Amino acid sequence: MSASLLGGINQSSIRACSRLLIASVACTLTGVMSAAIAAAPASNGPGKASPWSYAGKQGIGAAYEAYVDHRYQTNTSTGDVSKVWFSLANGILTETMYGKIHEAQIREMKFIIAGADFVADEAHDADSHVAYLYKDNSGRPLSPAYRLTNTDRKGRFVITKDVFTDPDRPSLMMRVTITATSAAVTPYLVLDSSVANTSGNDQGAASTTALTAFEGNTALALRASLEFVKASVGFTDVDDGFAEVAAGRGLVNARRSTEGTVGNIRHLAQLPAVTKSLTFDLVLGFGPDESSANQAAAVTLQTGYQAVLAKYNGVGKQVGWQDYLASLTELKSLVGMSGDRGKLLYASALMLKVQEDRTYSGALIASLSNPWGDTTYSELSSTGYKAVWPRDFYQVSMALLALGDKQTPVAAYRYLPTVQMGSDTPGNKGVGGWFLQKSHVDGTLEWVGVQLDQTAMPILLGARLFRMGLISKAELVASYNNSLKRAADFLVNGGAVNIESNQRTIVSPYSQQERWEEQEGYSPSTIAAVIAGLQAASGIATEAGDPAAATLYAATARSFSDQLEPRLYTTRGMVQGRPNSYYLRISHSQDANAPGKQSVANGQASLESDLMMDQGFIELVRYGVRAADDPRIVQSLSVIDDQRIADNLRVRYDLKYGAVTVPGFRRYGNDGYGERLSGGNYADNGQMNADQRGRVWPIFTGERGHYELALAQTRVGGVTRADMTTLRSTYVRGMELMANEGLMIPEQIFDGVGERGPHNYQIGEGTDSATPLAWSHAEYIKLLRSLRDKRVWDLHAETAAIFTRK
Repeated sequence: MSASLLGGINQSSIRACSRLLIASVACTLTGVMSAAIAAAPASNGPGKASPWSYAGKQGIGAAYEAYVDHRYQTNTSTGDVSKVWFSLANGILTETMYGKIHEAQIREMKFIIAGADFVADEAHDADSHVAYLYKDNSGRPLSPAYRLTNTDRKGRFVITKDVFTDPDRPSLMMRVTITATSAAVTPYLVLDSSVANTSGNDQGAASTTALTAFEGNTALALRASLEFVKASVGFTDVDDGFAEVAAGRGLVNARRSTEGTVGNIRHLAQLPAVTKSLTFDLVLGFGPDESSANQAAAVTLQTGYQAVLAKYNGVGKQVGWQDYLASLTELKSLVGMSGDRGKLLYASALMLKVQEDRTYSGALIASLSNPWGDTTYSELSSTGYKAVWPRDFYQVSMALLALGDKQTPVAAYRYLPTVQMGSDTPGNKGVGGWFLQKSHVDGTLEWVGVQLDQTAMPILLGARLFRMGLISKAELVASYNNSLKRAADFLVNGGAVNIESNQRTIVSPYSQQERWEEQEGYSPSTIAAVIAGLQAASGIATEAGDPAAATLYAATARSFSDQLEPRLYTTRGMVQGRPNSYYLRISHSQDANAPGKQSVANGQASLESDLMMDQGFIELVRYGVRAADDPRIVQSLSVIDDQRIADNLRVRYDLKYGAVTVPGFRRYGNDGYGERLSGGNYADNGQMNADQRGRVWPIFTGERGHYELALAQTRVGGVTRADMTTLRSTYVRGMELMANEGLMIPEQIFDGVGERGPHNYQIGEGTDSATPLAWSHAEYIKLLRSLRDKRVWDLHAETAAIFTRK
């Protein structure tokens, strides 16, 4: 995932793309965005435009649903399938999805508290803490049900909220307790809807028993276990009553309906005055119409807090989240590798499974968030990170395998043809076989750039599933004939791509985009996956009785390996201000000493390619293409680890968490995918800015831990107890410290360079990019599995046997 804007795209295109693509501001290489999402913006009507919400989530959740034959169906052991997901940030309920996993129906729901001489907004005036409601005796979470505790900074009130969904219905439940700690207060509920994943085109109604909103064939209804004193619906920041409540005048004019006018709407409801404490339940129900949504909410309310929560958790004979964790055969054995008694491990397992669509079984998304959401406007429907990237998809699938999940990775593998380019892909006039850059969970095209690693990884997943006995030889051969052979052939031959705005001839292993979706060329991390993918394809072709293809794939992998250093290992790199040798981040030429210039991306000026490094070359070790003690790998790491390099080109930042020093790494030098040095968000006001700065990513601490494990294996005697202690205390503990209080691992963390920004980031704390990032959690899980096995989990053994043999 990335937010790349490359050379040849003008500023008007940048502005248009940034509003259209919401979370990623990405008209990637040559502007290859699918026309399928280029719909007209929803009308805000009389209302003002609204952004999405803060992307640094404290928690995310959804009900656990059991498969039947690796598919979600009705009448399973978990009952009917609930298709509701929620997120929490700044102590409030934020984007809540119903239908498909990217279809947000509300922006946020919160409380305004009014006293005799004050009005306070819990999202801004209270300190928020989050905890898991259901834990084992060691404090490990057993379900993604949460308790938010918001304490007014001036000591006037405390609000607690328990949040989870109903596993049997399309509804979300929240138990609220409001405590007045000094004098009586009056609470006001604020419901900011975004039905059908846009801020506009909504209509609504309000009564003392229900708040409703609808657009097209989607509706929501909010019901409570008590009656509202007053309720109103209006157009956002125009006549919704919010300004009057915020000014201390109360809900003066209660409007009952938007009366057929569409726009950006907001509901307010006044609750009974609280002199000491008030506890009540709220339920958000969803459905195809208002009646269905009201019915869902009413039945959940009638079922009651205790019963719904018990089913969600899987208490007793009921099947829920506890049962999913119990099905993970390797989970408990990985606890000993952790530094926190397995708390982040259990949370990570939950986070990966939560972020799967419940209509398209196996559709694993990147993050249940819209990066920089609080300055990203929502007139247009957008997935944000709630979409499928085959690369992130592969990382998550491999992590689930590492946990011992024997079903989800198989469902994921069977899903993959949904996002493979073929002759039946709408609008395709070119070669097929490659996997889409980014798509909706139903396969709708979103970005159509070609990334060769994303085409190699499905092959690697198929090979691993077969080796582990999770798919049969018959299934492997069938998938080879129907999908994987086409992918492998594309890795060998490339071809003329012709889909919408992307009309480009690919000559492998020169990739139209590398793993950060921002540059074309030869990339060590991409080529590592391609070589391993082709070697895996060779083995699969042999199983399928296709010896000619097996020979071709293996020979091509060998050829790409032989050309790797001439293309990518410079002996005249200038990143340290003097000539040195190291692997390039990317090269546009066959000669590593004349690699050309990088394209403009994320507001950053074009630089010579030998000035930009990343740690991606250690993927050569992860997949078995190069040995960990290869002198070129070791030399390149010595440059990566040089923290005297100027900030714009520097990659490594050691971060201190108390007494623990953690190595942190940016994606690459000169990265602009992050907050501005002046303190603003990425793509503030819908434009690229020269002072944007990509920050440290926890993923790379995990990747480095994997490398250091592989390096320890090369020494006489192998991995020692001292090695294990160092690996666990540095890399495992480092990733644990990078997680937030809700045990969510972010995409990026603040590295201390530039202003702290509107959220007053602390060094080592997650930013407003995307939290939780599924890939971050996957990398952590795989690191624990690798340490337990004393072997890199992602290593492709057949590749290593050929290319690292001594």
